[in-house]
Amino acid sequence: MLERRGKAFYKNIAEKAENKAVQDVFDMLAKEEQKHIQTLSEQFKAYRKDKKFIPGDLYQKDTGSVASKVLTREIKEKISAAGFEAAAISAGIAMEERAIQLYAKSAQTASDLEAKALYEWLATWERDHLNMLVDIDKALKEKIWFDNKFWPF
Repeated sequence: MLERRGKAFYKNIAEKAENKAVQDVFDMLAKEEQKHIQTLSEQFKAYRKDKKFIPGDLYQKDTGSVASKVLTREIKEKISAAGFEAAAISAGIAMEERAIQLYAKSAQTASDLEAKALYEWLATWERDHLNMLVDIDKALKEKIWFDNKFWPF
């Protein structure tokens, strides 16, 4: 349910964003949430059938490269600090933090090694999303400070 809500949220933001680069970021996040939905669905089916999670290289995907590919200067410059997208970034940060907490806690309490690996993988992937959103949020804050000639340090 968490992943479905995330996908719907990011898809909605992508559809409403005015700038193409910003649309692409949120569209990418919606697609990543769809990958999570598919992974969890496959694992659920496997567990229902055999009482086992799917082992293997599923969790070896490179999650860290996504943010570096999409987090460009253009995107940071196109998101208005007072705009709809900026509010969406704040909401996305909160959503990703909740997902990380849920998956990390589930990983700690899982007795099955494959379940533990699945939850750790999901927490890592969500952490990458969080880091990307936090980087954008930080760039927005610095832009406001620069535009207003205010530096608190």
